Amino acid sequence: MAVMPSVFSMVIAGDLPGRFVYRDDRVVAFLSIAPLTQGHTLVVPVAEVDDWTTLDPELWSHVTSVAALLGRAVRKAFDAPRAGLVIAGFEVRHAHVHVFPAHGMADFDFANVRHDPPESELDEAQRRIVAALE
Repeated sequence: MAVMPSVFSMVIAGDLPGRFVYRDDRVVAFLSIAPLTQGHTLVVPVAEVDDWTTLDPELWSHVTSVAALLGRAVRKAFDAPRAGLVIAGFEVRHAHVHVFPAHGMADFDFANVRHDPPESELDEAQRRIVAALE
């Protein structure tokens, strides 16, 4: 029985839309469609691995390096005192790291995600993060 690709693999392949802010041959980063805060970005290895604890150590190191790069960018882009980082892994069976601008502990509560942010807000977040990376 064939296993279906994860939704993240479909975004990475271009079969589903995604607002990318970073891409290399091993890791991509794109905006969450259910953000905790504006600029909430997912850092995802291209390889489809379910659990971050089973990632090759070198790949995990690269994921966290990219997450730190994105953390600095979202802080700058959204004038945030901190960048949040969460590893959950229950919503999609493809290892990923949540990186987002954080202004306080309430920003870490997944009960507060916005399920239908305006397209214009996502476009603006993408533009601001890409500019902060330059």
